[in-house]
Amino acid sequence: MSDPFKDAVGICKAIIRNGYEAYVINAKLQKSLLAQSGQPEVDICTDATFDELLKLFPNVAQEQGEVFARLREGEALFSFYLNADSGASHPEECLVRLTPRLARRLTETGEMPANLACPYLPRAHDPLDGFADFSEGVIRFKGIQDQTLRQDYLRAIRAMRFSANFGLPIGPNSWMAILRNGQNVLDYVSVSDIMDEWRKVEAENMHEFVRLLYESMILHRLLPEVAALARIKQKKNDAEEESVFDHTLAVMRHYPEELPYDWYGTLACLFHDVGKLHTAEIVEGHWHFHQHHRVGAKVAMRLLSSLRLDHDEVDLVCYLVRNHMRFHFMLTDKGIRRFKSLDEYPRIIEMARADIKARGGNYKEFNHNMKMLDRADIREEDLEPLLNGKEIMTILNIPPGPAVGLIRQALLQAQVAGDVNSVEQAVDFVRQHSAREHFQA
Repeated sequence: MSDPFKDAVGICKAIIRNGYEAYVINAKLQKSLLAQSGQPEVDICTDATFDELLKLFPNVAQEQGEVFARLREGEALFSFYLNADSGASHPEECLVRLTPRLARRLTETGEMPANLACPYLPRAHDPLDGFADFSEGVIRFKGIQDQTLRQDYLRAIRAMRFSANFGLPIGPNSWMAILRNGQNVLDYVSVSDIMDEWRKVEAENMHEFVRLLYESMILHRLLPEVAALARIKQKKNDAEEESVFDHTLAVMRHYPEELPYDWYGTLACLFHDVGKLHTAEIVEGHWHFHQHHRVGAKVAMRLLSSLRLDHDEVDLVCYLVRNHMRFHFMLTDKGIRRFKSLDEYPRIIEMARADIKARGGNYKEFNHNMKMLDRADIREEDLEPLLNGKEIMTILNIPPGPAVGLIRQALLQAQVAGDVNSVEQAVDFVRQHSAREHFQA
């Protein structure tokens, strides 16, 4: 009588020689069960399709469900499972994997070990696999929390995504499992897989997702410069102080209020103050962050590249970070025209608005610039100077003539250039211009 286990090993070798993967599932356990039982059955896992198996083993029969094929050789029965290993699982899961048949046999013999109470079963990918029903009002892993997470560490990131998008808390035991395995999450989950989950987080909920990454300590290795912002303080308003990281989360929360669904704009808000880590200095007891937007764009480029974003995505976010301070200053006619020529100026406006909301700041400059935006659509030649011809003649005590028109045009150009911004400045300009022209004449 042939040895079913040796036959199974031979089948696996035949599959491997033809360019596919194959192995006896939980080989040590199956060998032990074969010695105890008179039922010669062996479970094999492979990535070969049924059609490929049929070419190698003409007697193989197609099945439906987790077992997609079966092969009978003499008294032995070989069941084939699809290889659906998660690259984000702990290596030990390859050793303790169970199939329904093995789990049933262990249950019958009373030998089901505690660490296999929630085994990994090869199956088609299901994002909800391993999670309890959300109708419970909480996000939690099924079975033994740590064991379920060990089977696929990407579930930690997915749990945070579900929590942020659905507004549900993560169960305390599941959260503790995430905290205990935070290092393993980053060791066994690729950055690309993390970003695939991140991209599924709605812009309106991204601040909550980032907060969970921070509290789980995953952000500290994923984006260390962003996590370090929690240790830098700044003035929220005249009376309060806050961390730059808390301010960042607040900006991310407010930004989608005016531009909903803008995932990239919200991501830019995450990085908009990252340059403060490198520019922070205390002068006379006050924090200063000079040129943090320019430095931040360079830091963001490195961090975003490490997240495996495409080049055009990196360029967009860095562009927004570099220019996010432009709308914080009171702009002249010339300044607002230059600002409106920027490709992403609507996003920059909303970043400024969200920043003011997060700080509880003053809207004086912001409101001024919003009014000036309307003037940017008016041709320079159609703008009106602060002083009309009659007022110019009165101020200079001169009669009507070509000189009045020349002075009026010079005043308008000075306004557009930003050299004149009030009636008082206009009066001084007219007098100085007239005196200069009179002297040259």
